[in-house]
This record gives sequence, C-alpha cells and structure tokens, in this order.
Amino acid sequence: MSSTEDPGRDVDGGVLVLAATPIGRVADAPPRLADELASADVVAAEDTRRLKRLTTDLGVTVAGRVVSYFEGNEQQRTPTLLEALLQGQRVLLVTDAGMPSVSDPGYRLVAAAVAAGVHVTAVPGPSAVLTALTVSGLPVDRFCFEGFLPRKAGERSRRLAGLAAEQRTMVFFEAPHRTAATLAAMAEAWGGERPGAVCRELTKTHEEVRRGGLAELAAWAEAGVRGEVTLVVQGAEEVRLVSTDEADLRAAVAEREDQGMSRKDAIVEVARLAGVPKREVYNLVHGA
Repeated sequence: MSSTEDPGRDVDGGVLVLAATPIGRVADAPPRLADELASADVVAAEDTRRLKRLTTDLGVTVAGRVVSYFEGNEQQRTPTLLEALLQGQRVLLVTDAGMPSVSDPGYRLVAAAVAAGVHVTAVPGPSAVLTALTVSGLPVDRFCFEGFLPRKAGERSRRLAGLAAEQRTMVFFEAPHRTAATLAAMAEAWGGERPGAVCRELTKTHEEVRRGGLAELAAWAEAGVRGEVTLVVQGAEEVRLVSTDEADLRAAVAEREDQGMSRKDAIVEVARLAGVPKREVYNLVHGA
C-alpha cells in the first residue's frame, strides 16, 4: 500500500487524530487541540491524570470516552481503539508532551489504522525534537532523530560506534540522571571537541540550552541535570578515505584487486571512499 490514503478503502466517519500537546507552557497548545478534545468520541491518553490537568488549563470538557494508552497497554488496547475507528468514531490520541509516536505511544495504532484503511490526520504543534534542533545553533539542513540510546553501556557504545560516520545533525532524548554518562560516551566515541547542545526544560520557566564540545558538556553535566533533556550533536565531517588524484585512484583499485577483490567491486568501493562517480574510476582504470 502506498503511503497516501486509498480513497476506496477509507472508513466512513472513522478518523484517527494525532494531536500535539505542549512540551512546556500550556499557552503553546495548538488552537485546534481544545476543539478536538471537546468533540472526539474517544480520547486515548498516555496519562489520564495529565490529560485532566491539560483540559482544566484549557477550560475544555471532554464529552467522549477517555481511555489510557501507554507503553504498558499499547499492544493490548490497539485492537479496541481500531474497532472504534472501524465503527466510524473519531479517536483522538494524545501523549504527555509533544507529538504521539515520536518516542511515545502511537505507532502501533497508526499502523493498524492505515492498514485498515482508516483516515489518519494530525493536529501539528509542539515538538521537543524540532525545538531543540532549532535552538541548538547546529546545522539544521539535514538531521536525524535517534530517540533514546540503550541504557546498558555496551549496547550504547555499539550504537554510538555505528553513528560515528553520520554526517547529519543528530537529536537524542535522554533521562536527566543518564545525561552525563551519555555525553561522556559520545565524547569517547566521536571526540570531545565534537559540537553539541544540551537542551533542558524547553519552553518552560527554567529552560536552559548549554552549548559546547561533548567533553565540556559531559564535565558540566557531572554536577547533575534536572528536567526533560534533549541532546543535539553535530554530524561527522565528510572525510575522503581515498585520494581523488588519478594515480592514487588507479593504485587503490589495483591494491584491492591484489587482495582478491574483483575489479568491479574494487571500482565501486574506491569510488565510494573517494566520493567520486563510479564511471570516473572505471574510465581511469580502463584507460577510457
């Protein structure tokens, strides 16, 4: 199935709405959020107590049925919510802060709804990922979101090693009590001078953005970090592992052939490492 909705399979009336909620100040709530909360047939909330506080702050009365939908019951509750959608109901999904599905519950329900031909839409709004990225001072033209790193040191080190050559700016979520250890592991894996930013309590009263090299940030975090934390780290610099000099390119192909690699594979690898088109290396090797 394509990523776009198939009009022929849409379920009449059934709509899944993913709604962004404030990551800090309630005044940042998108204007449509109040209307959706008041009109939904079902409101699925990560934490019903936090939903109650939000609706009180917004002055909204939820007329529909409220159910909890969090990591512990997401798998079991998805079929029930899907059934409500198939019956033509409007289901609103909200998490504690930010956009559902982004390191929060939601993906399972979205995938099930799409597979069943249910219309899925969103109320755009606050996102810690984009907010941290834009205030970090780091490049924003290309970026990736890596969510939470593994808690165990060995698994975390392997994940960081796999990201060592990532050239896009990277955004991570982290628990405050693990922030110092994570920054230290990043400094070890990628170098202490790699620029980064620790974004804490975004949009809240005690918002803080600390910028610097990873080693410097790790040392700062040793004193303790409080609140919601988003880490932004600059990507790796593009490094050409093979010289683009014509003689060096030919020599690199020949060296790989001597090691048992086929000429075709050697040309492909050398072109990739040198950052040049395969055809250019091919022509040099074959004297074209």
